Amino acid sequence: QVQVVESGGDSVQAGNSLRLTCVVTYTGCNKEASWDRQALGKEREFVAGIDTDDNARYLDSVKGRFTISQDNAQNTVYLRMNSLKPEDTGLYFCKRRCWKNGRLRDFWGQGTQVTVAS
Repeated sequence: QVQVVESGGDSVQAGNSLRLTCVVTYTGCNKEASWDRQALGKEREFVAGIDTDDNARYLDSVKGRFTISQDNAQNTVYLRMNSLKPEDTGLYFCKRRCWKNGRLRDFWGQGTQVTVAS
């Protein structure tokens, strides 16, 4: 069973920081990971991702403010969010890519809520 669990979401004032954590309870995952978010009434959007070569990419509006990283064991992925803005509000989801039944598949968590007040 592959479980992806996000945590670290909170309600903060604009300008503050948060660190989101994504833990996967499975040892068959590779380095690829990403964070998406979905604001109320809007489509889900990609926020940050990291590939098997540790290359990171970001949504343009979060570049320079957000940083994706992972621990050496690759079980935990972080999203450090600085200088938060009200438009960063949303439910943040973590995706991990894992080998399951001989196939590489994507697994998502249930999300953690980030609310940024102006």
